[in-house]
Order: sequence, then C-alpha cells, then structure tokens
Amino acid sequence: MNDIIVTAVGNVASDVRRLDTAGGLPMAKFRIASSGRRFDKARGAWVDLPATFVTVVCWRTLADNAARSLAKGDPVVVTGRLRSRTVERDGRSDTVHEIEATSLGHDIARGTTAFQRRHRDAAASGPASQSSAGDLADAG
Repeated sequence: MNDIIVTAVGNVASDVRRLDTAGGLPMAKFRIASSGRRFDKARGAWVDLPATFVTVVCWRTLADNAARSLAKGDPVVVTGRLRSRTVERDGRSDTVHEIEATSLGHDIARGTTAFQRRHRDAAASGPASQSSAGDLADAG
C-alpha cells in the first residue's frame, strides 16, 4: 500500500490531548492552523488567506514528546501520512483529514528552541540506548 506523505507548517491551534488507547498505546492529538499570505495588487498590500485546520495524531514516544513539548500557539513543522476517514455528525457524513505524524518539531525559522534528549529506562531499553552525545563524540 502506498501512503501520501505530507509536510505541514503552521501553529498549534488546540491543546495537545495525551491519552492511552484501550490497549495501553500512548496517543496524542492536536490541531494545527496554517494560512498563506499573498500580495494583492489592487490593494498594494499583503493579505492573509483563510486558515486551513488539520488534526495531527501522534503515537508512542512521539505522542509523549509532543504532549511535553508543544503548547497552543507554537509554530510547528509536521511530517506524516495523510489519512482520510468518514465520520457521522448531526446525521450527515463528513470526511475528516488527519496527519498521522512520523516527525514533528518547532519551526525554528520563527523562533528558537532547546532540544533535550529523552533517555529511556535502562531495564526497558538495554545498553544501546544508554549512550549520550558525549559517548558518541568520544567514539569517533
């Protein structure tokens, strides 16, 4: 099966909701808003286009990191699989588009951020995940 991979740039438009599925799988959801700008020759000025809102779904470690790192209003870049599904709302069918994120982060073209690597529990992950950036530099 082929997936449609997209990258979206925008602002976090809702609180990040973190939950566990019935099977115990971490999941996070939030909305992003993105609007373009165009130069209007008639006005001689830049104008904002209407915003597009998309739901972003994150799983596992990405869900935990998104919930800890993102806040409403943050500029973000999201890459993932475009998913469409039909939902029933008020007696009618609507198509919902979501991005199942594979990667996301702050858009540092619009500000700065500080990266903090998360270390997993040693018992759960084994010795391979215990190396730090300093260990990697020493190895080279």
